[in-house]
Amino acid sequence: MDDEMIKDEETVTEEVIEEDQESVDLDEIADTSIETLQGILSYFDVGEVTIDEYEGDEGELILDITGNDLSILIGRYGRTLEALQILLSSINLRKLGFRYPVVVDVEGYKSRQREKIESIARSMAKKAVSQDRDLAMCPMSPYERRLVHMVLKDNPDVITESEGEGNERHVVIKIR
Repeated sequence: MDDEMIKDEETVTEEVIEEDQESVDLDEIADTSIETLQGILSYFDVGEVTIDEYEGDEGELILDITGNDLSILIGRYGRTLEALQILLSSINLRKLGFRYPVVVDVEGYKSRQREKIESIARSMAKKAVSQDRDLAMCPMSPYERRLVHMVLKDNPDVITESEGEGNERHVVIKIR
């Protein structure tokens, strides 16, 4: 009986979250995200910036920051940009009451990285097939691993799996 009540409460909670998401439109999410991002950027000495907003291929909100010398926002290997992303997501969750996918980009850096990772994934899949063996990719962030899984999901010759722990987590491309 208690298990049924817990399940019912979880279902009600999920329904309330879905209703909250439906009642908040993309403009409100964008306004909240931009306001929060501008607040965060005020702590960086980056001068005047422009934040362009648009909807991504998978329904996510993309905020692309442009301006002069924004390399400080990208950081080494994109780590600062990744941290900005996590910080914005956490603040948005508190302000909106639910999680909505918002991607922070700096002058198209993530777009270029996405294309690069997708290209590497396709190339490694071909290599795995031609060599008839499984191949492990370098450790990647969750976002990068997801890109690899997405780009190779329809490839009939390979499957992908994430392996490892923490900073050593990586994708293995396996022959079917």
